[in-house]
Amino acid sequence: MIKLIICIVGPTGVGKTKLSIELAKRYNAVVINADACQIYKGMDIGTAKVTREEKEGVYHYLFDIKNPDEEYTVYDYQKDLRELLYRYSSSNIIIVGGSGLYLTAGLYDYEFSPKEMKDLEEFSNEELFDMCKEINEDVDIHPNNRRRLENYLENTNHNTKEPKLLYDVCFIGLTTDRDTLYDRINLRVDKMFEQGLVNEVRELKNKYGKTKILSSAIGYKEIIDHVDEKLSLEEAVNIIETIKQNSRHYAKRQYTWFENKQDVKWFNTDYNNFDNTVNEVVNYLEESNGKIN
Repeated sequence: MIKLIICIVGPTGVGKTKLSIELAKRYNAVVINADACQIYKGMDIGTAKVTREEKEGVYHYLFDIKNPDEEYTVYDYQKDLRELLYRYSSSNIIIVGGSGLYLTAGLYDYEFSPKEMKDLEEFSNEELFDMCKEINEDVDIHPNNRRRLENYLENTNHNTKEPKLLYDVCFIGLTTDRDTLYDRINLRVDKMFEQGLVNEVRELKNKYGKTKILSSAIGYKEIIDHVDEKLSLEEAVNIIETIKQNSRHYAKRQYTWFENKQDVKWFNTDYNNFDNTVNEVVNYLEESNGKIN
């Protein structure tokens, strides 16, 4: 019977985690994380990390493998993912997450050096522009032209040959209309604050300091400078709205990445009856790949 690598991609808040669990149970598969922030211990609420209960006994890998003050590059992820793909080569594997550069580095024949690995999705336009100027002070790219900034950094950091997929991978994408996605992102951020996101950031800062990942990850970077202050209601609302806006912008960048970098089969998420989405994906997988063991 066919063994399969299923890669579930899409923007934040679209249902990737839920689909990964359902498919893992159906196909007796292991799940591997492809979210740059869920690598880190303690970053749970702000990343909507899968909980013990949600895992339903499914084996999960590359979650909670580093402390927030430890360095972990895309080069490290490339090595770790490939080691797991080799270790579980006789099993069905589900890779789930929205960090496109991680997936591209791990699944394609990209050759990076450890020091050159950067997860460009996590940086703002201004930060990308500063990174370009570090390479070339006279770089002629407008700070708001994100695509050119990313292309410049990518082409500087690795060879420019057309990448080839190293594995037999089926890319499944979840999507929804923009208004629905943005509403869900906004509600998700509200829920994170209700669950104690500010306390999570405070505890992480007190334990590890103002680390690189805590200062760059959406949901953490907006809060970290304010956790020791008593904020007014207006200031708190502004922080929440900033996180929502940054999350929406990130979702747009995720779409752009997956549409340009991977051959993705997209499915609309049925939020009223998620079983419909699961069944559509299952039918596609089994029609495309035969009977999956």
